[in-house]
Amino acid sequence: MFLRIFDRYLGKQVLSATLMGVMLLSGIFVLGNLFKEMEKLLGDTQLPISVVAEFLALIIPFSLIFTIPWAFLTGILLIFGRLSADNELVSMRMTGWSMPRICASVFALSIAFAGICFWVNVELAPAAKNRMKMLFYEVALENPESLFQEGRVLEKVPGFRIYTGARKDREMKDLEIIELEGTIAKRVVRARRALLESQKGVMDFTLHLFDAEIESITHTPDKKVDKIEFLKAAETALTFPLSRLKEASVKVNASMKSTAQLWQELSDGKDAVTSRVMEPRHFSLSRTELSKRYSFSLACFTFALVGIPLGVTAQRRETSTGFALSLVTAVAYIAFIILADTLNDKPGYYPHLIMWLPNVLFLGIGGWLFYRLSRR
Repeated sequence: MFLRIFDRYLGKQVLSATLMGVMLLSGIFVLGNLFKEMEKLLGDTQLPISVVAEFLALIIPFSLIFTIPWAFLTGILLIFGRLSADNELVSMRMTGWSMPRICASVFALSIAFAGICFWVNVELAPAAKNRMKMLFYEVALENPESLFQEGRVLEKVPGFRIYTGARKDREMKDLEIIELEGTIAKRVVRARRALLESQKGVMDFTLHLFDAEIESITHTPDKKVDKIEFLKAAETALTFPLSRLKEASVKVNASMKSTAQLWQELSDGKDAVTSRVMEPRHFSLSRTELSKRYSFSLACFTFALVGIPLGVTAQRRETSTGFALSLVTAVAYIAFIILADTLNDKPGYYPHLIMWLPNVLFLGIGGWLFYRLSRR
């Protein structure tokens, strides 16, 4: 009976510390990445509050990948550090309890959190990333005028760079449009005024340009400017291909594919989206991403095995000590993940095996430390 009470007590302490850590760390992670990711995907586009809220919700799964293991490790270090400092562990050991029995509820929590991390890594995060990539295209399709921001250069429409001097609804002033062929400008259009026209159900939109100056640039085979032709037009029009924007937006990389798709690619050697035979580097990308999802899911169990002896050894009450230990341990663990991600398109370095290295290493170290702690 007393053992069950202690299990609930210890489990509740670690669980509450972990949940508090997840909320705190997720808040920091989300706020730190929200505007950066929005700038990367959406630029300076003014968005309705519903889109911002959805974008925020899509970032949360990425935060959970990191914050659940880190918060769990911090909670273990803090709770076991306090138990050790108060000599509660010594008292329990003197009654004949073994360390594995004392820590049973914590290991049960680690398995539960590993299951949650497995779901986040394998299912939730890839789907969220795929959805996030489509947001810009959907915003552009619904409100193409929102792409044109005063005093900003629009770079998201493939093949164009567009500067807008001023805008009111669908009317723009002082536009400068550079049409690109690869990275080379083939036409520059300057217009004092422009009106945007789009039709429901039609992907592309049209800009009607008034009082426009057009420079057509011809290049030599070695990409040097050959000649420039100037033309003035009282009124002309340019069509912008949102269909090409969709192609760029829906382009799927390994991190956006479902786990089932990655397994299929490893099985038949063909891209799950295009059905083309995969090159060795693309095959390596998929294999490394799959290994990352499964390996990172075990972080909570690994951190439990490492964190308990570290927390007992530290024997400090201070929150800063436990947090510092958790930070050092988590950074060392994630360093291997970053290394494997850096080498993920180089099959000769076996990045898919490097993904498993932190678990193997930390489980070995944690097992040895826990064994020594149990033998005391």
